Amino acid sequence: MSVSNNHNFNIDVHHHLIPPAFTQAMQKYGINQVAGAPLPLWNAERSLEAMDLIGTQTAITSLSAPGVYFGDLKEACDLARACNEYSAEIKIKYPGRFGSFAVLPMPFTEASCREAEYALDMLKAEGIVLLGSTEGIFLGDAQLEELMHVLNERLATVFVHPNIHASSNQVNLNIPGFILEFLCDTTRASVNLVASGVLERYPKINWILAHAGGFLPYVAWRVSLSNMMPELAEKIPEGFLHYIRRFYFDTALSPSPYAMAALNELVDPSHILFGSDFPFAPKQLSIIQKQNFDNLKVFSPETKQNILAHNALALFPQFQIDENQSIPALQHYSSASFSTRLKHHLMKPILKIGENIRKR
Repeated sequence: MSVSNNHNFNIDVHHHLIPPAFTQAMQKYGINQVAGAPLPLWNAERSLEAMDLIGTQTAITSLSAPGVYFGDLKEACDLARACNEYSAEIKIKYPGRFGSFAVLPMPFTEASCREAEYALDMLKAEGIVLLGSTEGIFLGDAQLEELMHVLNERLATVFVHPNIHASSNQVNLNIPGFILEFLCDTTRASVNLVASGVLERYPKINWILAHAGGFLPYVAWRVSLSNMMPELAEKIPEGFLHYIRRFYFDTALSPSPYAMAALNELVDPSHILFGSDFPFAPKQLSIIQKQNFDNLKVFSPETKQNILAHNALALFPQFQIDENQSIPALQHYSSASFSTRLKHHLMKPILKIGENIRKR
């Protein structure tokens, strides 16, 4: 099919690749599943076949869990480099059909900074993929501060994909991790990014949350009650919901009327992006997801087309296929103003009184 002549084309921001080096590493350690899902067979031709079935012009690829660290830091650095260079080769081989989110040897800050610089500056990756947690360390942790600085300096787009945290394994539910625990990981990471002040300190990073943000849209108001807790409120002077609304959310495995209604109430529709989760969501499931999305009543036809492609062009204008096509302006954020900080400072005694009352 010719996607350039298809007005219903999409840009898929949640599309996985499985490089040969990653497959070899998984086999070396006897791992054949990702969070309970079998590791699928993959090559670029399989992706292109699935993309053409649902009208995907461009898929921005990323490595899924468990990332590249299997216990050896040097091996992780080498594997990240191999995967990122492989992604760059795929982009060259199929121009316009693929972009890439580069993987980093997380949670090792110095090594991750070096790989982020190489991937963004030299390989021209479209962004970075970070797991919600790695080795028990969630995004927002203080030890990742230098990496946040590197990403902010480059106005990087970061795709947050879930992982299986050790606490998820301890729950011992007879449910594959990708069904439920993945959503916990994304929710924990996104809340921690806000609560730790990362979005306030590094406003130039654009964050995309996988799977419609996990549980975040549903619990957004509840977590915003932290505005009344002095030790947290100090790091979020604009208020919790303000920062949550900076996130972008993809539709992968989430294009249901219920999930999209909640998301539509929380964020501006310009912050919703199309995602398929191929190949972990195989071809048939990708088709079903696209059909579900097309049948949604919560969005107007114009909003649906914006979600499919237009919104992504604000983050990735290089994938514009029609020079007459308008590209939405990317909203740029900044840290809280002096007046906002002063107002927050003046509110601290009142919040403290409320906190003391609560503890009685």
